[in-house]
Order: sequence, then C-alpha cells, then structure tokens
Amino acid sequence: MTHVLILCTGNSARSIMAEGALNALGGGRFTAYSAGSKPTGAPNPFALAQLRAEGIDPGFARSKSWDEFAVEGAPALDLVITVCDSAAAEECPYWPGAPKRAHWGLPDPAAVSGSDAEKAAAFADAYGVIARRMAALVALDPAAADYDAQLKAIGALQ
Repeated sequence: MTHVLILCTGNSARSIMAEGALNALGGGRFTAYSAGSKPTGAPNPFALAQLRAEGIDPGFARSKSWDEFAVEGAPALDLVITVCDSAAAEECPYWPGAPKRAHWGLPDPAAVSGSDAEKAAAFADAYGVIARRMAALVALDPAAADYDAQLKAIGALQ
C-alpha cells in the first residue's frame, strides 16, 4: 500500500478532488489523504459536486490541517504531493516515513469568478487534469530507476 498526502493551502478544492481521484483510481494499491496549511474549514461545494459527477462519494471530504499528518500515530507517508504553488513554497512539517515529494501545481478552480456554470466548468477542467495525473501515478513502477524523474514529469501533464 502506498500512502499519499496531497497538499494545498485551503484543502477545499484541488487537494480534495485529488484525494478522491487517487482513492478511486488506485485499485486498492494507494491510500490518499489531503490536507492544507491553512484549511478553509469546509470543502468547496463545486469540488463535492465534481466528485459526485465522477461517481465518487464525497463523504470522505473534510478540510483539515496538515498538522494531523505530522504527529505520532499519523500514517507513514510514501509520497507528498503539492497541488498549489503557495503550499509548495511553504515550509512543511516533518512527515513520518520520510516520503518522496513532488509538486504538481494546478490553477485554483475556486478562484474562478462568474456564473455557477463557469465555476463548474473550471472544476471539471481541474478534475480532468487531476485524474490524468493520478492515473499516471498509478501506472508508475516505484522500483523503476527513473521513478523520481517520472514522478516529477507527471506535474507537467495537462
């Protein structure tokens, strides 16, 4: 089992959708979690709607602090992925398990203004990129000599 923590500042949109996508696509080989450096306190309703549209029950989703994963008894992480530039630039806590790290930045769909249809379209677009990246992660062989390079390259997938 590969344990993956996906980070964003607010843990309300991108990281929650990524958590749901990886758990759905991971075929039981991955356990994904998400957290934020400054959690908003609630998942974005458009993120929850997008998960439902993808057939993923969003019942798992809650906006939480990354501090939950930096304490004794927290899951030993194999990989920490940042999906927003501000979280990637912040000094992260110590993660049990000395995980690998990757930055897969993605524009924040929650920052899109306009009609509900325009916002929903931004979330659908973001989810599409997230799903492609998570599918690529699931397909990687962690024993490959160029695993770290492949892991980094996933962040360029659109």
